[in-house]
Amino acid sequence: MSDCKAAFSGMREVDVAIIGAGPAGLTAGYLLTKQGKSVAIIEQDETYVGGISRTVEHDGYRFDIGGHRFFSKSQQVVDLWNEILPHDFIQRPRMSRIYYEGKFYSYPLRAFEALGNLGLLRSTACMVSYLRYKLFPIREVKSFEDWTTNQFGKTLYSIFFKTYTEKVWGMPCDEMSADWAAQRIKGLSLMSAVVDGVKRSLGLNKRPNDGSGNQAKTLLETFRYPRLGPGMMWDAARDHVLASGKGEVLMGHSLERLARDGEGWMMTAKSREGLAQIRAKDVISSAPMRELAKRLHPLPESTLQASNLRYRDFLTVALMIDSEDLFPDNWIYIHDSKVQVGRVQNFRSWSPEMVPDENVACVGLEYFCFEGDGLWTSADEDLVELAKKEMAILGLVDPARVRGGVVVRQEKAYPVYDEDYAANVDAMRRELEAKHPTLHLVGRNGMHRYNNQDHAMMTAMLTVENILAGRRVYDTWCVNEDAEYHEAGDEGADAGIPVREAETRPLSEDQVAALTSLRGVPERLAPDTDAQVRRRA
Repeated sequence: MSDCKAAFSGMREVDVAIIGAGPAGLTAGYLLTKQGKSVAIIEQDETYVGGISRTVEHDGYRFDIGGHRFFSKSQQVVDLWNEILPHDFIQRPRMSRIYYEGKFYSYPLRAFEALGNLGLLRSTACMVSYLRYKLFPIREVKSFEDWTTNQFGKTLYSIFFKTYTEKVWGMPCDEMSADWAAQRIKGLSLMSAVVDGVKRSLGLNKRPNDGSGNQAKTLLETFRYPRLGPGMMWDAARDHVLASGKGEVLMGHSLERLARDGEGWMMTAKSREGLAQIRAKDVISSAPMRELAKRLHPLPESTLQASNLRYRDFLTVALMIDSEDLFPDNWIYIHDSKVQVGRVQNFRSWSPEMVPDENVACVGLEYFCFEGDGLWTSADEDLVELAKKEMAILGLVDPARVRGGVVVRQEKAYPVYDEDYAANVDAMRRELEAKHPTLHLVGRNGMHRYNNQDHAMMTAMLTVENILAGRRVYDTWCVNEDAEYHEAGDEGADAGIPVREAETRPLSEDQVAALTSLRGVPERLAPDTDAQVRRRA
């Protein structure tokens, strides 16, 4: 990694300049250098490539930023993973549970376990509440709270939906759109969950996906994972780019200015050592649209719209604990309002090689926040103490057994879908496509889409095809907004996608499979609707 961290200066002339060494940027760099194109990739992180898919190392312990399962319905993406990292995937069991008031709840639900954990009185209250809202539902359904209450009853909504959802997104459930709830929890009902839970409890669900199409799709039971974490994939991609002799990766370099230069572009990147300049015919950007707009010269007319795009941020507090593993899950969801932590990862369950000492448990407490708020600006030592305290409150570990901790921050982890985001994104996209056809936007923040890793990669793969063709052969923005939940279904499953513009080439089913790999994001209700919801409450 030291070669990448060396100081760079002076002018570079390449075919393609790439902003960001995350999955999208490195996929593009890898494929372009394979085709003999020269590339220069700038990355603002001084140490790690991979962006949100990086793996951070501390004293031999490795931390995944949010958890990254390597599953895709696109065979093209799977083949590329295997090509970049052919010998280092392991197969891991998937396990995640809900933690509520000192009890673990399997997900999907096991009926007898849930009844036993909740107890007779609370189970009865759940069923009474469910029946009450089935008989007398909220008629004017506007919010996430309305929709979920009608589906499951107020009691179950409060236990299994409200607290965690508000932690993740930073807004009350009665201010979130009901449309997101309907999409995110599509096809799930209490009765079907109970029936399925009884079958699971009795061991009758041996073949949850029998191909008949009559059973609800279930979550993946196993997944592939690089043995040293997802960053291993992107370290390998970087190494391939460097080994090609056609690519450079400039670590610790952030975008300072991007301007048209005749038929191409002049990029200026800033590092501790000074400025580097890159001249290129094409530019691929995975930088946040808001940041890119500020650095384009001349400023786009859509700069104001881009500046209004917002993001949800994220930090992990990793604790090393003198103990055997505290739980077998990849992670557990914390549905408890007494603590701020939203999710707890067990890094050994992702891969045994993430934790070097078999006598030490290593867990990551995940906190969702906004950059600049109290959590984000807290000192690392204070966050470690908070994590220890909250693990004690949850009854998961004695703080005296914690031997150390480290904090990993991830800014702009989730693009916020507020009421104006779509119009803001569309304004900038259309302007750049019209004025700058050789400037290509890819990836999660580059397109302001809450996507999965394979979506980011496919946007880069299609962009490379466009660059090689010298025109926009594929429309990377043409995505079915009603994409199914990513973790349901089988690899290579079919999905529909509209063609936005007649001149672009139709996408294959395999390409569609990756481009529909998006996640649901709640939209905030309009202000006047917020007031109505609060009055009803």
